[in-house]
Amino acid sequence: MSGIPKEAARERVLVFAPHPDDDIIGCGGSIAKHIQQGREVTVVYMTSGESGSTTCPKIELAKIRTEEAVQAAKILGLGEQDLVFLGKPDGYLLYSKDNIIELITLIRDKRPNLVYMPHQNDLHKDHVVTHELAAEACRRSGGPWFQECTGQPWNVENILGYEVWTPLQELSYIEDISDYMEIKLEALNQHESQLRDIQYEEGIKGLNQYRGIMTGKGNYCECFQVMRISRIF
Repeated sequence: MSGIPKEAARERVLVFAPHPDDDIIGCGGSIAKHIQQGREVTVVYMTSGESGSTTCPKIELAKIRTEEAVQAAKILGLGEQDLVFLGKPDGYLLYSKDNIIELITLIRDKRPNLVYMPHQNDLHKDHVVTHELAAEACRRSGGPWFQECTGQPWNVENILGYEVWTPLQELSYIEDISDYMEIKLEALNQHESQLRDIQYEEGIKGLNQYRGIMTGKGNYCECFQVMRISRIF
């Protein structure tokens, strides 16, 4: 899947992230690439990641992680207006009517051509629920139903599932991010509260390098599960 349409500036990308930093880990290089190519990108954080510490109070950590996400986004080329913080409970994200309605409304408002979300077999429960919510919202957003949702129906043409905790077993789309790996790592390093305990930056650098070597598509690659595709994007 390669080649960028001339009308790229009119393309819109929506990223669903269970926690601040999942967007960078899973598809940070692709986000930076989309922005450089003129696409509009919006990142939606389902939770504020307030459960990501056993010592820092949740209210304080939520503020810290929100600010870390803002700083990371700036490095990628995003502004605060491009970020949506839904504030769902970290570790207790639910597949519910209200959450589906909220995501359908977001999709109809942002009208994305491409949506990213965690892949369906990620072992982290919040990631699985984010996938289920986002996938269902994408399915429902295109139909002339659900009067409780605002906005006009919108059909998402392309949907990709990214890898964070659980590497994909089957790769159906590969993105060369060699030119963006440095930016991705710089953005990830803004999430200092999470890197103190787990070396995510080393893990994802190794995974992206492994993906590049084993696929032969570049020095560093992000790989995805294709859930829907209508054309080359």
